[in-house]
Amino acid sequence: MSDVNVLEVNDIHTYIGQYHILQGVSVEVPKGSITVLLGRNGAGKTTTLKSIIGLTPPRTGKVIFEGQDVHGRRSFEIAAMGIGYVPEHRAIFRDLSVQENLKIAEQQKDDLEKRSGMIFDLFPDLKRFIDFRGDQLSGGQQQMLAIARALVPDNRLLLIDEPSEGLAPVIIDGLMDAIRQLSAETTVLLVEQNFIIASRLAERYVIIEEGRSVKTGMTVDLIDDQETIQRYLQAA
Repeated sequence: MSDVNVLEVNDIHTYIGQYHILQGVSVEVPKGSITVLLGRNGAGKTTTLKSIIGLTPPRTGKVIFEGQDVHGRRSFEIAAMGIGYVPEHRAIFRDLSVQENLKIAEQQKDDLEKRSGMIFDLFPDLKRFIDFRGDQLSGGQQQMLAIARALVPDNRLLLIDEPSEGLAPVIIDGLMDAIRQLSAETTVLLVEQNFIIASRLAERYVIIEEGRSVKTGMTVDLIDDQETIQRYLQAA
């Protein structure tokens, strides 16, 4: 893990309609790290990811990616800078094949050809089911495909929202191992509701509570901090 931050989110405030959802969120993501956003349902974790990628642009504050302020850029322009986004509920194209889902994620015409070896090493199921439609895949395979699409371009940062949601434990174990492996290629910022999974995967954490970042540190230190876990992560 590097001391250089790939991403710096500085005191962002994001509104959705009239609602002030993020009321001061700051996140630092060191290069080569896996960093997790933690917090209860509705705390603002998903909105933080959407604010970074420009789907819900912050009204104030800054998002700095590799030293560049992304303020005012549209989502596709931010993505083209080298940020991949894996949304909650996967959002794959269910009527398209695995191959087609991957192909349309290209930013350059030979992206998939260059990256297919790495992608299929991480997710061998996708190679075996390359001609299957998205709706013919299991939930775990759909999640693999959603992550794989974000790996087709040469992204230096991946934003992954709730990768374990709705998956069986044995599938989660394989998926978490794949995310751990891909962190050797790219930096990862993820939202994960399951603290046990998050603590095994991420080196660093940021806790968000009611739209504010309230605590950050190393995950290994949080595991034994029952006071913080009870205050911010257990059901109210």
